Amino acid sequence: MGLLGGSLPLIGLSLILSIALAVHVVRTGRELFWLWIILIFQPLGGLVYFIAIVLPDLTRGQTAQRLERSARAALDPLREYREAKQACEDTPTVRNQSRLAHAATALGRHEEAERLYAEAAQGIHAEDPALLLGRANALLELNRGPEALAVLERLTRDPSEGHTPTAVLALGRAYEAVGRTAEADAALAEAAQRMPGFEGQARYAAFMARNGRKAEAQAAIAEMDKRLTKLAAQFRKEGRHWRDLAAKALAEG
Repeated sequence: MGLLGGSLPLIGLSLILSIALAVHVVRTGRELFWLWIILIFQPLGGLVYFIAIVLPDLTRGQTAQRLERSARAALDPLREYREAKQACEDTPTVRNQSRLAHAATALGRHEEAERLYAEAAQGIHAEDPALLLGRANALLELNRGPEALAVLERLTRDPSEGHTPTAVLALGRAYEAVGRTAEADAALAEAAQRMPGFEGQARYAAFMARNGRKAEAQAAIAEMDKRLTKLAAQFRKEGRHWRDLAAKALAEG
């Protein structure tokens, strides 16, 4: 009786961990066969999933992942798209659809990305923040501002995900697209302050250039030029891309 009593806490802990890992499978859109492995082969199945899936995500920092993606994209720009498309065809999960949409966006295939995000955002995933934001950004690139704003208004119902810097940036762009200039100004200014990279600052500078505020736009571009000189070489190309976007808007304004 004492031996059985002593094993009960371990059984309970194993069950709790298995449930937590099963939730991770569902929330991250992993292939559903992992659920069977985790729940049927406790605790070994959960351990396998943790080592194969969770641990690499925890140990690999965002910077390392970003550098790896940049290197792969430079050597073979279509590789991620091909792999994502194959994964989506083999296992059409929401995660794989989202991955393919992201890869399509990187190649400028915004119509395909918008369709994929819309198809993925169904059922229990209809209000998924990542899918809504991805679709809204694709719609903005397609100059479909009113539709993008409608999607973003759904996203902003979420008090946390709807007010992230990237969501605020997209909202500012959508406001500008539909002529709500004052609201666009406020949102883009906020995004420029909150976003760590160059995109927020560049898009706000471009907005100012398009709205007759050339001196302010020039000052923002000068600030970006200063930041570029201090930027690590591996991130300078992306930073210059956004700086040039603002400079182009200023030249055309």
